[in-house]
Amino acid sequence: MSYQFYIVDVFAEQSYSGNPLAVVLGERLPPEDSMQQIAAEMNFSETTFVSPVPEGDGGYRVRIYTPSKEIAFAGHPILGTAQVLRNHVIAGTCSQIKLNLAESQVSVTFEISDDEKEVVWFLAPEMSLGAISSVEPIAIALGISPDDIETRTPIQVVSAGTSAMMIPLCSLDALRESRLSLEKYSSMLANGFPPLTYLFTQQTHDSRNDFCVRFFFDAHGVREDPATGNGAAFLGAYLLEHQYFPESDLSLNIEQGYEIRRPSLIMLRARMLAGIREVYVGGHVVSTVEGRLL
Repeated sequence: MSYQFYIVDVFAEQSYSGNPLAVVLGERLPPEDSMQQIAAEMNFSETTFVSPVPEGDGGYRVRIYTPSKEIAFAGHPILGTAQVLRNHVIAGTCSQIKLNLAESQVSVTFEISDDEKEVVWFLAPEMSLGAISSVEPIAIALGISPDDIETRTPIQVVSAGTSAMMIPLCSLDALRESRLSLEKYSSMLANGFPPLTYLFTQQTHDSRNDFCVRFFFDAHGVREDPATGNGAAFLGAYLLEHQYFPESDLSLNIEQGYEIRRPSLIMLRARMLAGIREVYVGGHVVSTVEGRLL
């Protein structure tokens, strides 16, 4: 059986920026070991596999793989996969698509912004805030001074299918200097903390943006993500939980990827609604490649 595949740049303001994603489309998905091999061959942060036939609940089944393992939830694969489905599977236009992930169904919507560009949004699943870390071991693992870590809010795990450490930094310089060492992070791993670190600061490259972030993760060694949708969702939950801003209804722009020459822009909306966190993550999706797996 042959499979079509599409490469899209997610959270991109133009081609060859943002976070690249490969979307493999087939009515019958490949075996799991083949999906893992294909994801390793693509070698992007994630590759998705999706059936063009909706399931009984109207959602499209999606599997998400990094080069080393399958994961339950990731942001830019949700947006990119929904865009491919709308452009190449669903006849005509639609304003909403539902994706069935491993542990939840996620709703994706399409909106035209004030500048006439299309923005794709997903509603983040329920997130939980967990364990808090002390500053020193994180600073050692990142190769920075403990004084570079902002302490008015904690270093904390946020989870939704996957988990990441949310690490507030004082400056853009500290963000640039950070490098995750898995060897030095080993004591954190031994204590149950995840090998995914989301670093953020309010100092930015572009004054129109609200945060600059970096995201390191383990996939056959440390890799850096150009744009991280689930990390942005985690940030939204974290900001609301700790009342980081006086407002309870947030609309923020997050920049990422500058250090690896893939500048990205992630949009975040977060608010408390009847005591429940509601977090949306959005961005632009640019198509770059279409092909067929041999």
